[in-house]
Amino acid sequence: MKAVILAAGKGKRLRPITATKPKPMIPLAGKPLLEHTVLSLKNAGIDHVLIITGYKEEAIKDYFKDGIDKVGIKISYITQTEHLGTAHATNYARNFVKNDEFLLMYGDILVDEQVFKDVIELFKKHDLDGVICLNTVDNPQDFGIITLDSQMSVINITEKPDLGKNLGNLANAGIYVFKPNIFEAIEKTKKSVRGELEFTDSMQILINELNGKIKGHIIKNLFWSDIGLPWQLLDANKYLLDRLNPSIEGTVENNVTFSGTIYVGNKSTIKAGTTIIGPCFIGANTLVGPNAFIRPYSFIGNNCHIGMSEIKNSLIFSNSKIPHFNYVGDSIICENVNLGAGTKVSNLRFDNKSIKMRINGKLINSKRRKLGVVMGANSQTGINVSIMCGKKIGENSIIGANTLINEDVPRDSLYYQDSNGNLIKKTNLS
Repeated sequence: MKAVILAAGKGKRLRPITATKPKPMIPLAGKPLLEHTVLSLKNAGIDHVLIITGYKEEAIKDYFKDGIDKVGIKISYITQTEHLGTAHATNYARNFVKNDEFLLMYGDILVDEQVFKDVIELFKKHDLDGVICLNTVDNPQDFGIITLDSQMSVINITEKPDLGKNLGNLANAGIYVFKPNIFEAIEKTKKSVRGELEFTDSMQILINELNGKIKGHIIKNLFWSDIGLPWQLLDANKYLLDRLNPSIEGTVENNVTFSGTIYVGNKSTIKAGTTIIGPCFIGANTLVGPNAFIRPYSFIGNNCHIGMSEIKNSLIFSNSKIPHFNYVGDSIICENVNLGAGTKVSNLRFDNKSIKMRINGKLINSKRRKLGVVMGANSQTGINVSIMCGKKIGENSIIGANTLINEDVPRDSLYYQDSNGNLIKKTNLS
């Protein structure tokens, strides 16, 4: 069976992380999100994948190439040149699919590979035109909600329904299997009130006008995340690290303490006095220590330096340096970041309330008691900088010595305190 992955979006809600890379290429537990997905599809019996690319597509193509050498499965590409909705995006796969059945999914999803196996098995077991994966949600007004009959067949699909309609709480999970007649339904799809060709409308047409039969498959007791918000990356990383295969390929000096599941990459060095509590992943050519403290669920990329500092439940992307008396917890530090000595990240409110983060101009409740900073690529701090919880620092920004960051910092900015303790902001420095 073939698979189609929609991976053309800009991932605006994840900025500044996606300012320098497409969302599917965000690294988690040693591999890009998309690689985890492709390997799971391969294990589920998929033999050819089409990735529909767009935003920063070179990063995807340069990494996977034809797929054979990298992941052992053939990968093809097509560039989405217009963005007119999910049905429009799916239609790019028509010539790839031809007359075959295919699995379709969004490229920002991380899911237990058993879900792929289950949905393919369900599709093959019954004479169906499609299967849609579903999740139960607490806030159905924010999702496409699916109404099923007693035989688990889809009756209606309603985008973000009013709560008063009581349409249930089974939400579209963004993973499907279809016969190629879905493309006939896409041809009949009209633009929605948002001015887009909605794939949910295409499915409704397949049912109502083409007499298609689509069954729902409810994901139960298996991991699923659509990774639309920064802290969901921490959850996804935790899921992957809980399944980490341990390996020590680098050099470990004397007087180092390891416990739990740990991966240390080739040409990395763990220096004396360091304590690492797994599960943790440390990439290649990375220096950790001396006297570093790496706590559970930390992912540290390639070519990094973690010195006499403490890292906890955080993502540290490649080529970043956290060398001297730093604390980073529950945070995402993008590539090529340098923290000055004594830089500390707050990850907890005094009142223990959940932390909010500003996403596309709106404060969103993370529902997390602990959440630190999201720091964009190529940024740096001076000595003794303090960063309050739930803040974002844009890419290419500089934070001067002794500065307290209690608000989001835009990209290409310089923030520092003058001799009188006043915060000076200079933005748009590029």
